[in-house]
Amino acid sequence: MNENKKTGVLLANLGTPESPTAPAVKQFLSEFLHDHRVVDMNRWLWCPILHGAILPFRSPKVAKLYQTIWMDGGSPLMVYSKRQREALNAQLGVPVELGMTYGNPSIQSGIEALLAEGVERLVVLPLYPQYSGTTTAAVFDAVANAFKQASYIPELYFVGDYHNHPLFIKALAAKVRDSWQQHGKGDLLLCSYHGIPKRYADNGDVYPRHCEETTRLLGIELGLSEQQIKMTYQSQFGKEEWLQPYTDKTIEALPSQGIKNIDVICPAFSVDCLETLEEICEQNREAFMEAGGEVFHYVPCLNADDAHVALMAQLVREKSA
Repeated sequence: MNENKKTGVLLANLGTPESPTAPAVKQFLSEFLHDHRVVDMNRWLWCPILHGAILPFRSPKVAKLYQTIWMDGGSPLMVYSKRQREALNAQLGVPVELGMTYGNPSIQSGIEALLAEGVERLVVLPLYPQYSGTTTAAVFDAVANAFKQASYIPELYFVGDYHNHPLFIKALAAKVRDSWQQHGKGDLLLCSYHGIPKRYADNGDVYPRHCEETTRLLGIELGLSEQQIKMTYQSQFGKEEWLQPYTDKTIEALPSQGIKNIDVICPAFSVDCLETLEEICEQNREAFMEAGGEVFHYVPCLNADDAHVALMAQLVREKSA
């Protein structure tokens, strides 16, 4: 890194409710689902649906799901994100702050803390390996908004994606090999990515191309044939068509195709969260077993693993060199 100017790092992620309660979840979902990057519907149409139906009915249900995975230090996303921040700070020896696009700590508060430490070069690292306008671009918007009234703007460096970075692929492969060593190798490695509406990709979002490339490179790194690795999309919401194939439908169909022992990894998530621990590890595991599956192993996210922190450090060094 260039040592002439003080460098700081903002680790950005989606965010989380502050507690596993309906009011906290409602507040978080309201902020999240009001973002045009996430839902681009006309506000006159969307807001009545959001406030009249989705938030009142969905918030209590989601709160109950959070309660099944909540940790002593908060939600898994927040617990692991804090560990990432601490580990990256120790490795780089520069100020590192967390900034969540929705909820707290906010991106604005993270930037303010870094500026208070005299940072002159700011590397923003959205922890989304594959770029999407719904995630990465939303971080960019929040960073831009944070500086709108600022009297001083440091040099800015923004990591747009790292879907094909060699250290990322090797870190994912290491997690899979660890799982194989502990539990044995399944018949199929299923890579489940968070979905987005298909229309977004049709309009130019490169996200599916990045997901496909991550999957291809991971398969090569692990020496898997095309029949031994597959990719799907999870977490679809609403009636609109999302990217396919869908994870849940695929998992339900696999046993009838003779595939009854699977490993599942979620390469779009940098930390374990509701979508990985509850949706994949609980809901989809149950669906697989009910459909006739026999063995289902979830491969955890990279979280604060040494290999993941080394990757983040390298991404910062490459941007601020």
